[in-house]
Amino acid sequence: MILTSGTSVAVADLAPEDLDAGGVAHYGDPVREQRLLATEVGLVDRSNRPVIAVPGEDRLSWLHSLTTQHVSGLAPLSGTELLLLSPNGHLEHHAVVLDDGTTTWLDTEPGQGDSLVDFLNRMRFLLRVEPARSDWVLASLVGPRADEAIAKLGVRTLAAPRVAAVPEAKFATGAAGAVATTIYDAAALPSGGYARRMSYGIDLLLPPEAANATVAALDVPPAGLWAFEALRVADRRARLGRDTDHRTLPAEVDLLAPAVHLEKGCYRGQETVARVHHLGRPPRRLVLLHLDGITTDELPAPGTPVTGADGRAVGYVGTAVRHYELGQIALAVIKKNVPDDAVLQVGPSTAAIDVD
Repeated sequence: MILTSGTSVAVADLAPEDLDAGGVAHYGDPVREQRLLATEVGLVDRSNRPVIAVPGEDRLSWLHSLTTQHVSGLAPLSGTELLLLSPNGHLEHHAVVLDDGTTTWLDTEPGQGDSLVDFLNRMRFLLRVEPARSDWVLASLVGPRADEAIAKLGVRTLAAPRVAAVPEAKFATGAAGAVATTIYDAAALPSGGYARRMSYGIDLLLPPEAANATVAALDVPPAGLWAFEALRVADRRARLGRDTDHRTLPAEVDLLAPAVHLEKGCYRGQETVARVHHLGRPPRRLVLLHLDGITTDELPAPGTPVTGADGRAVGYVGTAVRHYELGQIALAVIKKNVPDDAVLQVGPSTAAIDVD
């Protein structure tokens, strides 16, 4: 962790088995921290996410051949997102990318770093790539004033993310374009490391020797992972390992637009992705649920069944949070044919789908 103080409360002290157990839950007031991220800017320590370095001349063409994203022509100082799938098209890894011209940096979910590096090394063959775990760390400036904060470091204004629309089913050849579906602008930091523009703010990818100086120069109040997660859920951004299971397909959790190029050529799981997209029938869908009649301490755990009026399971809860404006909400993956006005049950709580 790079942001600690006398008021910081570790996730591990509250939920030792949590996916984010290596991070800070809050700094004394998680509701205030949510408001800070929603209306101003706060700095979130996300150093529990493993960072992988992939140097080598063949890195982009190699990652292009293995993953769901079109990265062969990714420009220096830009980023994107990519997935690695099983042969049946199920999600195995999700990584956010930044390429600096000589090295491609991948940050991925806690607990997934070693397995991702192991897989990449098994696929090296004779190519000029050297994937390895890095000691770099990730922090995020979150909020509408993130650009003002990054300017303190002498960094130019970063362009807003470019996200291509997902082509319609049975689209014409060439409709997807020969570029990444999502492009994140990035810039080098004067003291070392990089800044990457994201939808929620600006990620800072930092070498450990520059982390403390960068944090001090920003002079931005900290906010915990609880606040970050609450805003993520409200934004309906699914997270691998939290909002997915072993059968999850990219189309079920809205990962086609940011991370899947539908026309780039062969990769593991491509046949399933193409079939589901062109038939237009993913078996499940991601929804935001409003939960009624529970307290914060009773928020459902990931994997809790979502049931219909007849008591039969129609899906499962992913991340459940208490939002400072929306109250108790959760991301859930449910059957595609569950109507938007269905009355659902999650444990003792009645749940309603947010259709906005």
